[in-house]
Amino acid sequence: MKYKEPIFLQPEYKERIWGGTKLQELFDYDIPSNQTGEAWCISGHANGSSTIKNGPLQGKTLAYAWEHHRELFSNEEGNEFPLLTKLLDSKKDLSVQVHPNDSFAREVEGENYGKTECWYVVDCEEDAEIIFGHHAADKEELIHMVNSGDWDNLLRKIKVTPGDFFYVPSGTIHAIGAGIQILETQQSSDITYRVYDYDRVDANGQQRELHLEKSLDVTSAPHHDPAFPKSRKTKEGLVEETLIEEDYFSVYKWQVTDKSEELSPSTYLLVSTIEGEGKLTIEDQSYFFKKGDHFILPSTMESYTLHGNATFIVSKSNQN
Repeated sequence: MKYKEPIFLQPEYKERIWGGTKLQELFDYDIPSNQTGEAWCISGHANGSSTIKNGPLQGKTLAYAWEHHRELFSNEEGNEFPLLTKLLDSKKDLSVQVHPNDSFAREVEGENYGKTECWYVVDCEEDAEIIFGHHAADKEELIHMVNSGDWDNLLRKIKVTPGDFFYVPSGTIHAIGAGIQILETQQSSDITYRVYDYDRVDANGQQRELHLEKSLDVTSAPHHDPAFPKSRKTKEGLVEETLIEEDYFSVYKWQVTDKSEELSPSTYLLVSTIEGEGKLTIEDQSYFFKKGDHFILPSTMESYTLHGNATFIVSKSNQN
């Protein structure tokens, strides 16, 4: 299929105990409730595949497009669409959690992918903070501090501001704190091991399940902040900041003012509009976008031009 246009996608919403209403307030989404925690914006995952909004595959899911029209995705190999882009609204603290790597996910969970992810802070309240890593010197001390519930001394907290970026490899203990909205780019995985949940109870008075044994198995100790070089380059009308380039994905921040030069993608790209509006022009056709729109630029597109004033988070798979 020779798609010559961007593939716009409809988010799948997820209600969470910690969710709120910011996805509606910030992005004008038609959220299902005042506890909406996640929008799965570009997803081929079985737990919430995005629906295509335009073009020959309108009404089909991204999972269907991946299975039947791999030419749109550089003929990349793999049984599942490799990446997942989410927007999260944490009205309350998320549980403290950790994710496995690919080999653990395959051996223990029977899943193709573990979960390495990264976060771009779209907005947050003043003094909001995340948990990122821990203070244990080694695995033995980690196990002791977890089993004794010494959370205040174990967990490492960092204050955040809009525009901050964090790379969260598998094995990293982490949690998004209250009052933060992030765009997350991750491997297409829904495996989460809860380490600690603040002893919260659900509507039935039950505490959510913890996964301490698996959590301790997969957590890296001691914690090391991942080092990754950032870079910035300017083409005519387009500023591109490289946020991360690693084994699974690369993530960029694009800022367009007025008009970009003609762009030619070397592979398919996942694009999330986090600010502004404009249009994408291909030959004599225009496709309008606004804040909160998510689309894929398929590898069958030869070139395009961006017009308007807008900020995007753009990612690509590095699995080829």
